[in-house]
Amino acid sequence: MRSIATLLVASSFLASAPALAEAPSLSASSLGPSWVCRQPRGPVGTQREIALAPGSEPLGITVGPDLKVWFTLAGGNSIGRATREGQVTLFALPTPAASPQNLTPALDGNVWFTELSVDRIGRITPQGVVTEFPLPERGASPFGITAGLDGNVWFTEVTGNRIGRITPAGVVTEYAIPTLASQPRGIATGVDGNVWFTELAGNKIGVISSKGVLREFSVPTPNSGPSAITAGLDGAMWFTEQFANKVGRITPQGVVTEYAIPTADSGPAALTVGADGNVWFVEQFGNKLGRITPAGDITEFDLVTPEGLPSGISFGPAGFLCLDGNVWFTERFGDRIGRLQVVATP
Repeated sequence: MRSIATLLVASSFLASAPALAEAPSLSASSLGPSWVCRQPRGPVGTQREIALAPGSEPLGITVGPDLKVWFTLAGGNSIGRATREGQVTLFALPTPAASPQNLTPALDGNVWFTELSVDRIGRITPQGVVTEFPLPERGASPFGITAGLDGNVWFTEVTGNRIGRITPAGVVTEYAIPTLASQPRGIATGVDGNVWFTELAGNKIGVISSKGVLREFSVPTPNSGPSAITAGLDGAMWFTEQFANKVGRITPQGVVTEYAIPTADSGPAALTVGADGNVWFVEQFGNKLGRITPAGDITEFDLVTPEGLPSGISFGPAGFLCLDGNVWFTERFGDRIGRLQVVATP
């Protein structure tokens, strides 16, 4: 059984401008750090990638309130931003070897992120100004992060075994998880207004209200390794089972349904909802992106870069880079961010 280890690799900030790399399915070109905005053509699954500096290790990815794509660079110790024109800018973090992990757009117009190795929550403005907020206790290992409907930002503490909440002003409140050493990982806000999270070692899905009331639901498959979680358009929460090689669905009432992934030992991790209404997820060991419908039908798409270790995934809004609602993803070992076309075009 393989687990996805969290690598705490950090190196000096890589300031060299990223170059564009296109998938073989598209006409190749070399346009430096930007490309001409073009409407995509072709079937679902068409890919394009942006190559970053070696050792960057892109992880989390999201679309910010400014409609730009933001991503973390664990190896580069920085936050990256891609503009509408395709230009990539990197912002160095003040704290060395912070190991930034996941990030989320928030209601205050900024992007918030976790710094795993230094026990801090970071905030970056659309202009690239970074502020870091230390957590009350050392050894928390903040990992997943989401914006709550209450105006605060919520996050998981993997080794602290807590759920944290931070206000826009930086005031932190922490809530202990009943299950000991549960290793909370992914976290997402549900349509019910509550915040849902996964327990990798506890083999549970947890939910916490804005008042701090916490409940837990066991996953049917033993030692399944619940990892990432997202809110589906069907009102349920969807999550990946890292060790069981499944995608799970849990209703607000706690009813769990599980779906096996066709590729064996694929290492399912991050997931998001696409423009097509389906849930998309990364297969780290399978080197694929997967798509699962509300009915549980799964389709897989091979990625262009071999052994890229796809890690993060996010839905891109219509109009970004003239790509009408694609999913964006990171490739940690491939040092790339990419997009996969979700909606077929003529």
